[in-house]
Amino acid sequence: MTTLAGLLIGLTIGLTGIGGGVLTAPVLLLFLGMPAPQAVGTALVYVAVVKIFAAPMFILRRQVNYRILALLLAGGVPGALAGSIFLNRLYKGGSEGLLLLLLGLTIVVSAAATFLRRPSSEIEQQDKSRRLPWVSFGIGLEVGFSSAGAGALGSLALMHWTKLSPAAIVGTDVLFGLALSAAAGSIHLGFGGVDAFVLRQLLLGGIPGAMGGAWLATVCPNRALRKGLAIWLMWLGANLCWRGVGALAR
Repeated sequence: MTTLAGLLIGLTIGLTGIGGGVLTAPVLLLFLGMPAPQAVGTALVYVAVVKIFAAPMFILRRQVNYRILALLLAGGVPGALAGSIFLNRLYKGGSEGLLLLLLGLTIVVSAAATFLRRPSSEIEQQDKSRRLPWVSFGIGLEVGFSSAGAGALGSLALMHWTKLSPAAIVGTDVLFGLALSAAAGSIHLGFGGVDAFVLRQLLLGGIPGAMGGAWLATVCPNRALRKGLAIWLMWLGANLCWRGVGALAR
């Protein structure tokens, strides 16, 4: 069951480019019943490992702008570390209902960002890259807290505030997401917030799934799949919000 989930999530990552964190964490929370810190921590490490297999392709194709990546990481990595610490403190404080509500809202916002994406030809691109560390701090905070946001929000920032080509946006964002997942995942790992058994089962399916999805992306309608997935993610996020509200009401 878990390996199949990893396969489907990996396939989705390869097909749509939407970050695995925004999908993996709610699946672990809602369908496997994992505690929030473990679900987020396991999702982060899973995404980091899967993206390690994708990153070399973008590097070899020279689709990574290292100056822009450095600006993203300057704010993103501290934000991811802060978000991870905040999640663990909130959970240990016994605020489970508030935690589920915040996680659900974060996932809904991250998924909804997919609908804000426009073709690069429709965007008046300006180089406002100096703003990126401030923006990426918020993205990193979200990733550390919920494992969501690096893919959708990172690419939005790159589209609107840099002059990168679409290929460079994807490549730079993949490495940005990899770095944030690794940084935040290491904090969760240190807190004991990673389920090693579930992680192994996810990776058994996730690695071949991501590779197969990347190949299928050349023949499948990417935009329609992305929009359909975003709707489903919003539904998952809404379910987490509902559980959180119910826990707060008790």
